[in-house]
Amino acid sequence: MAGRQVVVDGSNIATEGRSQPSLAQLDDGVRAYQAEHAADKVIVVVDATFGHRIDPSERRAFEEAEAAGELVSPPAGAIGRGDRFLLQIADRTGATVLSNDSFQEFHGEYGWLFDEGRLIGGKPVQGVGWIFTPRTPVRGPKSRVAVRTGKRAAKAAEKKVSPEARDAIAEATADAVSPKEGGGRRRRGRGRGPAEPVNEPLAFITFIADHQPGSEVEAIVDTFTSHGAFVTANGARCYVPLTGLGDPPPRSAKDVLRRG
Repeated sequence: MAGRQVVVDGSNIATEGRSQPSLAQLDDGVRAYQAEHAADKVIVVVDATFGHRIDPSERRAFEEAEAAGELVSPPAGAIGRGDRFLLQIADRTGATVLSNDSFQEFHGEYGWLFDEGRLIGGKPVQGVGWIFTPRTPVRGPKSRVAVRTGKRAAKAAEKKVSPEARDAIAEATADAVSPKEGGGRRRRGRGRGPAEPVNEPLAFITFIADHQPGSEVEAIVDTFTSHGAFVTANGARCYVPLTGLGDPPPRSAKDVLRRG
């Protein structure tokens, strides 16, 4: 049976029942989950201050785990502590989130948190061990504000995007999943399942952790589309739109880029 992708809210699990996070508790919780769900693929995300808040005796082990890729933390200065970073990963990969947090301030952006199977909680029970159970986020004042704000933002964005731009975005997204062959135009079909992710989760997470928006990277051009090109940068497949290739943008990505 194929497993699911799970993103662990490491800071939350490490602090469950405690005033300060414990790397040992986090490790114990993750190992217990993996023992019960051996087929699942687990990504552990901690906030940027995690290494400074754990006991000094655990810091060397934390640094080694981070260097080995066993733990992932957001870029310094990331907005929303590590919660937004964690939810972005889960959103992009369709993952289940293991956390006892309700993420109320993000209910307007990530409504899927309320979908069945997308959020599970975990608690250590003395004499029993870790217990994991599906849960539903708790709504509250922050949640209601976030939902209202999200609806207003969605309406405003809808008004700003022209029909032509929507078509271009849809075509570029389709190309990201399955590039066109032979220059033929893609036919839209109904009843298809969800698209496969463009990148493997680890490659995607590593890329966004290492490169903040606006940073420069070297990339190899793979394929061209009618609206830009797809490139590979540090193991991640990325889309470069025409608007990112010049001001004014070129008529074709082939005018300014060469494959390989």
